[in-house]
Amino acid sequence: MELLMPSTGLLFWMTLVFLIVLVIMWRFGFPAISKMVIERKKFIDESLQQAYQAREKLASIQKESDTILQEAREKQAIILNEAKATHDAIIAKAKDEAREEANKLIAEAKSTIENEKQAAIRDIRSQMADLSVQIAEKVVRQKLSEENNQMQLIDQLLDEVSTDKE
Repeated sequence: MELLMPSTGLLFWMTLVFLIVLVIMWRFGFPAISKMVIERKKFIDESLQQAYQAREKLASIQKESDTILQEAREKQAIILNEAKATHDAIIAKAKDEAREEANKLIAEAKSTIENEKQAAIRDIRSQMADLSVQIAEKVVRQKLSEENNQMQLIDQLLDEVSTDKE
């Protein structure tokens, strides 16, 4: 039973040692432990606050990046539309210039053809006139080769002239 019931001297010394350890712990141990617990709690609170701020920053950065990405897509679409419009305008301008140049060349060709045609007609008329004069000269020579024919021709011409005046 001694194990279950200690002696009073032992209880006294055990209580005294317990009180001394309690005073030492109260004086030096508990404040250090409390301080460490408070610091740890403070560190955890600050870490949680920083994590919350980091999450908020991340969310705002994500929103900002989404906004920037959307703006970039819109600018890309605008630039592509402008490039397409410029491309179409350049092609249309080139077609117009080509059409104008073709019309100009056609007009010049028509003018050249008309000038060549007029020159050919003048040349043909000139040749026809020369040929007509040569033929007339030969016919008149043949008719006028005889004196009798010459007199007849003169009389005929005079008759024609006199009838024309009347």
